[in-house]
Amino acid sequence: MPHRIPPFDTPVSPPPGEAGGLSDFAVARDQRRGRAAASNRAGRFERTERVREADGWEIEEDLPVLRTEVSAEVPRKFITYNRSPDLPFDRSINPYRGCEHGCIYCFARPTHAWLGLSAGLDFETKLVARPEAPEVLGRELRAKSYTVAPIAIGTNTDPYQPVEKTWGVTRACLEVLREARHPVAIVTKGTLVLRDLDILSDMAAQGLVRVGISLTTLDPALSRKMEPRAPAPAKRLQVIRALADAGVPVRVMTSPLIPALTDHELEAMLEAAAGAGAGAASWIMLRLPLEVSPLFRDWLAEHVPDRAARIMARVREMHGGQEYDARWGHRMRGEGPYARIIGRRFEVAAKRLGLDRPQPKLRCDLFRPPAPGGQMALDL
Repeated sequence: MPHRIPPFDTPVSPPPGEAGGLSDFAVARDQRRGRAAASNRAGRFERTERVREADGWEIEEDLPVLRTEVSAEVPRKFITYNRSPDLPFDRSINPYRGCEHGCIYCFARPTHAWLGLSAGLDFETKLVARPEAPEVLGRELRAKSYTVAPIAIGTNTDPYQPVEKTWGVTRACLEVLREARHPVAIVTKGTLVLRDLDILSDMAAQGLVRVGISLTTLDPALSRKMEPRAPAPAKRLQVIRALADAGVPVRVMTSPLIPALTDHELEAMLEAAAGAGAGAASWIMLRLPLEVSPLFRDWLAEHVPDRAARIMARVREMHGGQEYDARWGHRMRGEGPYARIIGRRFEVAAKRLGLDRPQPKLRCDLFRPPAPGGQMALDL
């Protein structure tokens, strides 16, 4: 029989996330330095659980630290359409699959299961770039059947995560959208968005772009634990200031709010963002769909075991006793007394700070299909 090496630090008996114990699938800390997820258990479409097996040599060896790997994908289609009444847009594009920021609360983690990968550490380390996406996007915008409406970028994984510096897929897509004079709404917590101020300021002057910056906490230590490879809170406030100074409409997104962990910072985050130049604000409650819930409970057990039970009790209180309620109209905010209190606090603070104004409506009347080959082809 093969010699099995358990993929965990130490097995524990308490329920994960409830009494300070990690699940039996946790990976050794030294191997996952700089990562938020504690495990890499199989996705829901894999038939067997992942178990490391030795090669037969009875030699203790340290496993290598998990490194980020990026593979390329050629998309047949790039624009994704949705009909969700919870979302203010009906189409989006995502230059990358997976996200190196590694935010433990990310609701997009389960999408990695469709690739046969784990929503845990695979989501943070096994990324997929789509370098041919700009060409596919241009082709879709040129289709005679295409009807223009704002495109959202960053609604699934961050378009300005670290790998964008090397691959540049997001910038290339923005160049296509600028040429087409197509409206776009961007969501990010990455400072790399400032690299593209030349494009964004140009589009903003035509009423074609707005940006949302995600701010989850003002505590840099907590941020480093929850979202280990994302910019620190102070850096995100600097991004808000730079965008506002460049004339780009910018909204602060206090999302997600985590009960009994970050909710007490709501007013302070809004005040900091308003002071940095944000013109609007929004909020979403913590969401724990599918594989995200056990990953988040493991994170609580490791980093804030004294508050784990209280946090999860609040989550269940807002979702009818469950850890997640996927119903439209409920999943973003939850329901019950606690959710109503958070909503009211946000309304009062946003009004006081002038952040309750709607963002400028993006223009659709300037759209022109991009030329085959892009703007450079027109200049030849």
